[in-house]
Amino acid sequence: MFAQNKCLVHYCRNLALSTIDENGQISETKNYCLDHIPDPGKAKDAIYKYIDEHDKIVGLSACGLIFKNLDFSNKKFYGCNFTHCTFINVHSDNLLLKMCIFDFAIFNDCNFIHSNTLFTSFSGATFTHTLFTSSDIIQNNFNGIRSFQSSFDDSDLFNSRFICGSLVDTSFRNCNLKKTVFYGTSRTNVSFKMSNTREAIFTRDGSLLAQGKMEFGNSIVDGEIV
Repeated sequence: MFAQNKCLVHYCRNLALSTIDENGQISETKNYCLDHIPDPGKAKDAIYKYIDEHDKIVGLSACGLIFKNLDFSNKKFYGCNFTHCTFINVHSDNLLLKMCIFDFAIFNDCNFIHSNTLFTSFSGATFTHTLFTSSDIIQNNFNGIRSFQSSFDDSDLFNSRFICGSLVDTSFRNCNLKKTVFYGTSRTNVSFKMSNTREAIFTRDGSLLAQGKMEFGNSIVDGEIV
């Protein structure tokens, strides 16, 4: 996992950016956060270059950075921190994310098609025109997200959580929703067509299957056949 080093400014509670040493490697040297680092342009460029030159990235802290018009396809991120980052037009086919943090990040016009996302947190993030199509999204945290015109179609969402999220024009068609938690969500024009909604959890009482209310035929969520 990444080293959760706090900013060197004693009163600042923000996490520091990773330090990239003269050999182009991540160093454990303490650093400042993006708001207080003396040369933010140099720090940003060093992190962008590090990601561009490595296919496997471990323990990177890039909190608050903006990533625009980039291709992360086939890259592997382990234990990285992208809290409060902004991703615009980032393409990430066959991306691997494991134990990473994207809390309160913003995603616009991005794709994670055929991605493999494990034990990763997107809590409080915002997704607009973002695709997770045909992906393995196992045991991830999407609590409190806001999702607009986005798609999780054809994905495995086993044991992931969307508690208290706001989902608008978002699709979960043909997904594995076993133990996926949706209670407290606000849903507008959300499709679960061809997904196993009976094994998902929409209330604190648990899934329809667990309650012994499973029936054959279509599933009904929010009063609509899905």
